[in-house]
Amino acid sequence: MLGIDPGLTRCGMGVVDGDVGRPLTMVDVNVLRTSASEPVPIRLVTIEKGVDAWIEEFQPDAVAIERVFARSDVSTVMGTAQASGIAMVCAARRGIPVALHTPSEVKAAVSGSGRADKAQVTAMVTRILRLSAPPKPADAADALALAITHIWRGGAQSRIEAALLKAGKR
Repeated sequence: MLGIDPGLTRCGMGVVDGDVGRPLTMVDVNVLRTSASEPVPIRLVTIEKGVDAWIEEFQPDAVAIERVFARSDVSTVMGTAQASGIAMVCAARRGIPVALHTPSEVKAAVSGSGRADKAQVTAMVTRILRLSAPPKPADAADALALAITHIWRGGAQSRIEAALLKAGKR
């Protein structure tokens, strides 16, 4: 499972392996960085190349991306939305399912509270994945949290949807 915390300056990427009811394992984590001094199209190409490389290397069965939500700074929202779109295209190009999870859904899944702060989410990701040190920066921890959330919630939801479709109830 590949989790992506989209951002134009920092795009967190985390790969987690495991299933519901079993211990989860961090496979890898990184943050793609682009410089604000570069033109946006060049920054988006850098993100695309990075996401493509990770998908190629890790062959995830699904990609979980943080759902973009309105913040006060429009330029931040735009960059996040652009990076999110690039990640979706990279996955869709290979036929990999994409799931979007809200920040509060991710916080609730890993910490039990949809209002958890970044420190609480990082602490729980560290504990859930049995890491010796917290993943840094926060974008890395958030990407891992997205992957964990999808394994625990999204994967089960996908199986329910598939069963309903098979039964002709959707």
